[in-house]
Amino acid sequence: MTRIEFFFNVEHKLQKVADFSEKAIAKGRRLMILSDSAETSAHIEKFLWTYSALSFLPSCRADHPLAAETPVIIDHEVVNDPSYKLLHDDVLINMQSDQPPFFSRFRRLIEIVGVDEADKAQARLRFKFYRDRGYEIRTFDASGAAL
Repeated sequence: MTRIEFFFNVEHKLQKVADFSEKAIAKGRRLMILSDSAETSAHIEKFLWTYSALSFLPSCRADHPLAAETPVIIDHEVVNDPSYKLLHDDVLINMQSDQPPFFSRFRRLIEIVGVDEADKAQARLRFKFYRDRGYEIRTFDASGAAL
C-alpha cells in the first residue's frame, strides 16, 4: 500500500521539492513530480537544474527521450491509463490541487502544502480522500508546530 506523507506549512514549496529530489538521488531512488501545468513543469525543471552552484539535480520531462534513465521526472498530465508514460513507481510528489488518479501505483506519495489558506483547504480534501480509503497518513509541520 502506498505510504502517504503530508508536509504542511511549507513556505517555499520548490525548495522542499529540491530537498526531496536531492535526498532521493543520493539514495538511488526515482522521483516523479506532478505539477499543475506545462509552465509550472518548466519552472520546476529550471529550478532543479540551477538549484546549487556546485551541482545539479538531473531532471527532465516525462516525454524526454532520456526520461527512462533520469532520476527525477517532471510532468503535468494526469492520465489514468496503464500504458501512461509512468517510468517508475517509486516516489510521487503531487503539486496539483487534486489527488492523482494513479497515486496508488507508487510506493510513496508526498503532498507539499503551503502556508496560504486556499492551499491548505485543498490539502484537507486530499487528506480526507486518502484517509477515507484506508491509507495511513503521516503528517509533518514545517513550522515546528504540533499538528
